Order: sequence, then C-alpha cells, then structure tokens
Amino acid sequence: MTETPENTAMMRAAAMPRGLFVYILLYGGMTVLAGVLAFKQVQLWPTDLAVESGIFSFLLLVAISSTIAQLYGERMARKLVLWGFLPLAISAALIFLVLALPASPEMAEFRSADLTSFETVLSQTPRIMAAGPVAYLVSLLLNVWIFSRLRGSGETNTIGLMVRGAIASALSQAIDSVIFVTLAFYGEFDIGNLLVGQVIAKVALSIVLIPFLITGGVALARRLDSRPG
Repeated sequence: MTETPENTAMMRAAAMPRGLFVYILLYGGMTVLAGVLAFKQVQLWPTDLAVESGIFSFLLLVAISSTIAQLYGERMARKLVLWGFLPLAISAALIFLVLALPASPEMAEFRSADLTSFETVLSQTPRIMAAGPVAYLVSLLLNVWIFSRLRGSGETNTIGLMVRGAIASALSQAIDSVIFVTLAFYGEFDIGNLLVGQVIAKVALSIVLIPFLITGGVALARRLDSRPG
C-alpha cells in the first residue's frame, strides 16, 4: 500500500487503544456539560455545605485525566487537558450565537417562560466565563502533574492508585476553587464563606469519589483495550 497522509491517519486511528478513544469522547462532553450544570448549587447531605453541580462533571474530568496518565502516560494526559479547550471554546461560541439570534414568534409568545429560563441559565457574566477556563487549565494540569509525580518510577497497587488519585484531586480542586471564586466574584461581595465552603466541599468529594472513579476507570479501559476488533 502506498503511504499517503490519509493512510497514515487511518493507521494511527486504528492503533489507538479503544479505552483511550472512549475516554477522549467522554472528556470532551464533560468539558461542555460542566459549565451548564454549574448553574445549580446542591447541598452535600448531611452537612449544610453547598457546591455548584458542575463539580460532578469536573470530577469526571479529573478521573479521566488521571486514568489516562496512569495507562497512557503523563504526556497524553496533558495533551487531553489542552485539547479540552477546543470543545469548550466551540460550545461557548455556539451559546453566544444562539443567544444573539432572535427567538421564534411562537416561542416568544407562548413559551416566554421557557425562553427566559434558557437565557438565564446560559447567559453568564464575562467574569464567570473567563474564570472557568483559567481554573480548568491550571487545576487539571496540576492534577496530572501531582498524580504522575506521586507515582514515582514504578507501578503501584490499587490502594496506591486510590491514594494518589485522592491527593492529586484534593489539592487541584482546592486550587481550582481559589482561582474560580476569586476571578469570578472578588469585589462583588465577601467571598470568604463561599471560598471556604467550596474548598471543603470539593476536597471532601475528591477524597470520597475520586479513588473509586479512577480505579473503576482504569479497570474499564483495560477491559476495553483487551477486547478484539
């Protein structure tokens, strides 16, 4: 077969592990969904702590990036984080476009409440729109770096994997909260209580959920990679 750019691209695509392919698709979706879910704040029962719901998508981003660093290398995980800006940027551009386009007469007249809710959820202030990507980039690159550094030079057992995931996620999520809350709300009101609550909630969720998400993610990827065809 004559080697052409098209053939080379097809061979590289065929050589990509199935687990990596699936996680790349999932990662792109979670980067878009996190910003939408963040509009609602939920209570962390049985405490009075509240956290924006986008954290659940963001924790999946942390788990996926750590899983990829574990199985496919730190470099691949960093590339995934950086390329995650692409669906984030395209989704933001499409949101601005849709908000700028006029609603249909039918919706404006008979479904005005739906239109208002749609615009309320998707119309975020420029500060919030800017704070999200900055916090995303710093915290996820930091998570990959810490997770990889804790690994050392050799493989670790399941307990070691869970501990590394929890530590990396807790530290990166604390930094994420400080960056996002400060950039988005500093000067608007006293951010002290919000900042402390967000850090405590995100660190707690990281310790409780991330170890199991990563170990489950690694097991799933290995199973996908082992399947023929």
